[in-house]
Amino acid sequence: MSSRPRSNRRAPRRRRLPMRYLLPSLLLVALLAMLMLRGYVHSEILADHRIQPPAATDHVPEKILEGGPVIDTRGGRETSMSVPEHRLVLTFDDGPDPEWTPKVLDVLKEHHAHGVFFVTGTMASRYPDLVKRMVDEGHEVGLHTFNHPDLSYQSKSRIDWELTQNQTALAGAAGIRTSLFRPPYSSFADAMDDKSWPVTKYIGSRGYITVVNNTDSEDWKRPGVDEIIRRATPKGGKGAIVLMHDSGGDRSQTVAALDRFLPQLQGRGYDFVNLTEALGARSAHTPVHGVELAKGKAWIYAVEASDNVTDVLVVGLAVIGVLVFTRFGLMLLLSGAHARRVRRRGFSWGPPVTEAVSVLVPAFNEAKCIENTVRSLMSSEHPIEIIVIDDGSTDGTARIVENLRLPGVRVVRQHNAGKPAALNRGLANARCDLIVMMDGDTVFEPSTVRELVQPFGDRRVGAVAGNAKVGNKDSLIGAWQHIEYVMGFNLDRRMYDMLRCMPTIPGAVGAFRRSALERIGGMSDDTLAEDTDVTMALHRDGWRVVYAEKARAWTEAPESVQQLWSQRYRWSYGTMQAIWKHRRSVIESGPSGRFGRIGLPFVALFMVLAPLLAPLIDVFLLYGLVFGPTQKTIVAWLGVLAIQAVCAAYAFRLDRERMTHLISLPLQQVLYRQLMYVVLLQSWITALTGGRLRWQKLRRTGTVEAPGAIPRQRASHGNDRRPVA
Repeated sequence: MSSRPRSNRRAPRRRRLPMRYLLPSLLLVALLAMLMLRGYVHSEILADHRIQPPAATDHVPEKILEGGPVIDTRGGRETSMSVPEHRLVLTFDDGPDPEWTPKVLDVLKEHHAHGVFFVTGTMASRYPDLVKRMVDEGHEVGLHTFNHPDLSYQSKSRIDWELTQNQTALAGAAGIRTSLFRPPYSSFADAMDDKSWPVTKYIGSRGYITVVNNTDSEDWKRPGVDEIIRRATPKGGKGAIVLMHDSGGDRSQTVAALDRFLPQLQGRGYDFVNLTEALGARSAHTPVHGVELAKGKAWIYAVEASDNVTDVLVVGLAVIGVLVFTRFGLMLLLSGAHARRVRRRGFSWGPPVTEAVSVLVPAFNEAKCIENTVRSLMSSEHPIEIIVIDDGSTDGTARIVENLRLPGVRVVRQHNAGKPAALNRGLANARCDLIVMMDGDTVFEPSTVRELVQPFGDRRVGAVAGNAKVGNKDSLIGAWQHIEYVMGFNLDRRMYDMLRCMPTIPGAVGAFRRSALERIGGMSDDTLAEDTDVTMALHRDGWRVVYAEKARAWTEAPESVQQLWSQRYRWSYGTMQAIWKHRRSVIESGPSGRFGRIGLPFVALFMVLAPLLAPLIDVFLLYGLVFGPTQKTIVAWLGVLAIQAVCAAYAFRLDRERMTHLISLPLQQVLYRQLMYVVLLQSWITALTGGRLRWQKLRRTGTVEAPGAIPRQRASHGNDRRPVA
């Protein structure tokens, strides 16, 4: 017998979901569950407000129609009972209410009276302490369904659900279950019809006694205290079940009427007792234990948690609303002031800056972009030296630059050590006192360097942020980033310039004084956002950081969702690292303290907290569209979108950009913004779990060219653009 050869292939390892994905997913599911539970308990989900019109009574037994208000159909019976003379059973529907139920209980306690409270599951779940007080003070509690629907419209499974959930709420609130039931929208026994009678019989088969009424105070109409008393008073000393309400609106007249009604009728020989006392039966309450009690307690805790979580979300929504509108207001006000200041006739930063500038171009595997980058610099209208620092590229980046044989261009090679190390290497080799830094995938206009260094005419300026623009904005994802750059970055930079707390000099286009960089120790590799890190360090050292709107640079934005995710993940995480690194500035004095108490909070609020809370707008939007006031929700969301559109249009006007790209703004808010939310949340999770994030190289195409640049000489290697993922 031959044996089968043994396979050397190992079983594939099951891939585990990374914690940075798992935690946000679990958090999202938990929040949605809490929000849905809250909506259910507040009758915003699964609520049915239909009311059945009167129907025929052909199939209702005559003895039921002409009988008493207590109907017993348990075990196939069809009997009814009435309350004996001089006994009144006060019944209160729709509670408990946090405002009116305690007042009703106070009046009953003062006059030594008892009653029956038919509670809804929604209210009992939200205010369990009031249900417990009812039971502790000797009152009886009955079911009034969970969501208060007309049961004649409902299936048997929905009826069972309404009863079971109501009992679960009672178990959690007071540790009991009850055998009393009152249908919503019920009245007298003679109002029973062919629609409600089958429901009553089914309720009886589930072990419940149906309790209607034969004396209606009509307090819900608020007819006045005297009229409530008159309608609640039975004729000729008869016993009665009196219908009142302790919830559902203003019940001040009910409370006032009770305070007069109880002593008046007690003086006439009436007793106010529970229903079972009036009928001489055993208590309707049965204590619950074990699993049933545990389920009830768990339900009450879950409802309480959902309310607390929702309250926190509402507070968060209010906070994000304030932050969003504050940011919009500041952007419109301060960016306009910035534009008027730098564009007014005769404005200058100081004496014209004409000295030569060293341009540092760190490059790692930028073979497809580096020629365009260098050639754009060769068109510069300002005297420059160009230093390309090859950071251990494996695709021949350095060789491409050397083969161009362009005057004034030097290549410095080093083993791969990261962008900060490459910039420090370039700084050590630079011959000029003014340093311009750019990315290897960016191209400059001929005037960019000149415009970028003019603010150095002010000796207080230590660094200048340029105007980074998206060069590949012809795709949808590129257009969305174009809107983000013009509105979210450059409009912000105008605002931060006016507030003197510019958080970031873009790596694509920035300029520095060599002396300023040397005083703070050069570029640091402590964070993944070295541009934000160095900018904060300059502020703390007392330097001014300003924005030069005319110093335009065209950068190649990510063209796939995966690349965009990687880039923004690094940016978000690096920004958090920079904020944490410079946290001590909050308690320091001098320029560092000013930035710590003004700039750092602005950055934390507008760049970290606000984007983190912003998803609440969309969460409540979806909730409102599905379960809430749809029209008001849409109007509110459109209002926010309109404000964003105004800000975007203003930003485009300041940057002299075509407005046609704003057509995709609504779609950007629906899709692109959600991606940014998840990226930021993932960054938070990575930070909180102590994760480490490494630098991720983006795939470039080399298709971006600047207006006025020297044309690229090398042959193109085909269309290397990747479609949007």
